[in-house]
Amino acid sequence: MARLPIRSPLPAACALALLAAVAAGCGGSGSGGASANDQPAPPSPQVAAAEHPRAAGFPAPRGRTLQQLANAFASGPQAAPATSVYTPGENRLAFGLLDTRGQFLYAPSAVYVARGPNEPARGPFLAPADSLQVRPAFRSQTSASDPADVKAVYAAQVPLPRAGRWYVLVATRAAGGAGGKPLGASTTIDVARSSPIPAVGQAPPRIDTPTLASAGGNVKAIDTRVPPDDMHKASLRDVLGRKPVALLFATPALCQSRVCGPVVDVAAQLETVFGSRVAFIHNEVYVDNDASKGLRPQLKAFHLQTEPWLFAIDRRGRIVARLEGAFGIAEMRAAIERAIRD
Repeated sequence: MARLPIRSPLPAACALALLAAVAAGCGGSGSGGASANDQPAPPSPQVAAAEHPRAAGFPAPRGRTLQQLANAFASGPQAAPATSVYTPGENRLAFGLLDTRGQFLYAPSAVYVARGPNEPARGPFLAPADSLQVRPAFRSQTSASDPADVKAVYAAQVPLPRAGRWYVLVATRAAGGAGGKPLGASTTIDVARSSPIPAVGQAPPRIDTPTLASAGGNVKAIDTRVPPDDMHKASLRDVLGRKPVALLFATPALCQSRVCGPVVDVAAQLETVFGSRVAFIHNEVYVDNDASKGLRPQLKAFHLQTEPWLFAIDRRGRIVARLEGAFGIAEMRAAIERAIRD
């Protein structure tokens, strides 16, 4: 494999532009039994295999540098980071994989990291794929309809103990590696010393979020999804500390990454599963749904500069899970279940 490049990390809005929305048709929030609605649409065989990587499928570093490990892999895919906010500690590192033709690639995958190409590699950290394919009743018109669009996103939990630039090597067991070798893709990420964005364990800002009532019944003023979802019944201020909350910042029609539509579709599907046990709140991103007017005050209160974001908040008013960028049904469901359990 070629030498690991010194590559500037992609900001989330740019990196996620590589991740188009899931296949979609017409339909609204839909309804149905929890046994069906907490599951994605049946995945393709490739996505199904990518959902269950095994550590035995990836070599242990055994003292090798990241570059030495990369040299043992076949080159091929491109890794597109789907997260941009990292601080010292364990971090969720989400990404997509594109093959040499620019098509999305799905196979069992894992991540290795190091402080530099010639520093000892750490890993493998398994990166299961998480399906973004909701059932037909929940697919909005603001999600794309190209069958080649992204069907799942990868995510690994990676320890990044110090601030600074980290080099990332993604290994995937996709077909095409000479002699059955994993394929390798590289990128870099920057770990900040700290972040003002509310973290797990902290209380979120006690703010008002737009509701159908505060919008005078004009749902289009507070929701760009087509058709609009129904996650505008409660303001965060009124439910914080009283019941679990799934707070989603996303703009389906104006999202630079084209991931907001599918993520809101996922929330719409899961809302039917958890029902009144959880307050689902969808907060649009731009003032008057106009990007030229800047971010809504709620995003400024949370210090957000990218989208989408999900904050799962327990009944005591504490954040128990935080997801940035692309995330699918399994991760969102797990975050909400933790808010109910804690």
